[in-house]
Amino acid sequence: MSKVAIIGLGHVGSTTAYTLVSRDLIDELVLFDKHEKIVTAQYKDLKDGQVGLNSHVDIIRPDLSELKDTDIIIFSAGKIAVQQGSGNRFDELNYTKKVAEEWGPKIKESGFNGILINITNPCDVIARHLQELSGLPKNHVFGTGTSLDTARMKQAVSDKLGVHANSVHGHVFGEHGMTQFVPWTKVRIENTILSDKLTQEEQDDLENQAKQNGVDIFFGKGFTCYGIANQAALIVQTVLSDSKKVMPVSVFNEQEGIYIGEPAMIGADGIEKIYPLDFTDKEQAKWDASVASIKEMYAAI
Repeated sequence: MSKVAIIGLGHVGSTTAYTLVSRDLIDELVLFDKHEKIVTAQYKDLKDGQVGLNSHVDIIRPDLSELKDTDIIIFSAGKIAVQQGSGNRFDELNYTKKVAEEWGPKIKESGFNGILINITNPCDVIARHLQELSGLPKNHVFGTGTSLDTARMKQAVSDKLGVHANSVHGHVFGEHGMTQFVPWTKVRIENTILSDKLTQEEQDDLENQAKQNGVDIFFGKGFTCYGIANQAALIVQTVLSDSKKVMPVSVFNEQEGIYIGEPAMIGADGIEKIYPLDFTDKEQAKWDASVASIKEMYAAI
């Protein structure tokens, strides 16, 4: 029996919930949100949404005692409206750090001993804050990080070169934010390294397009949901199946002392391996800028 809890049932949390249910990835789903009416509405809607499916997921109303035997917590609590208009990540941090500080001790007191996956932004900073507040092992707490950014990069390459996005191999590194970057020397389609195929201008255009797509989605409808819900569901599936898949997520980097997006092997024990970094001088400079950005934000807590 697999059991997942979602904390925060806004656009992201609710879409993630339905993605898990519709793909039949779990057996039980516990719903948490500070608004009781939202919990009730999502509880009823998710039950209705299963009618006719050849599977069944038990939907459970909020009860902290349920966390003790929960396998995975998805933390998606926040208030996206805080960032609308300004787009300022510090405005969002001022709100979400308080939400993390409310839930971290509750998670600790519940006896939860599973895997905590953070979606809430700023993803890298909140992942670290939740780890410290919950007292869970560092490898059991990680963020979705640059998994969504990587998907957007692959889609941008797909659109330009006319190849399926899944045929693009490589990752976005660094902050889940504006200092993220693509090391094109490590992105390939089969045996073709894209830094050899694309001009510098084309590389920059694709990297900017991947970022811009996220901006267009956010300011176009006020939030994002499908892309991040897909990545969260893929991560949950990877943990529950112990499939040892390598994904770009926000993990604790011992050398830098922060959570940051980089490829890691994910299994039943959470983060099971982090791969050594090997950057060109130009890529290293971008990595250092991303590290500095995350550290600056964490210092604001």
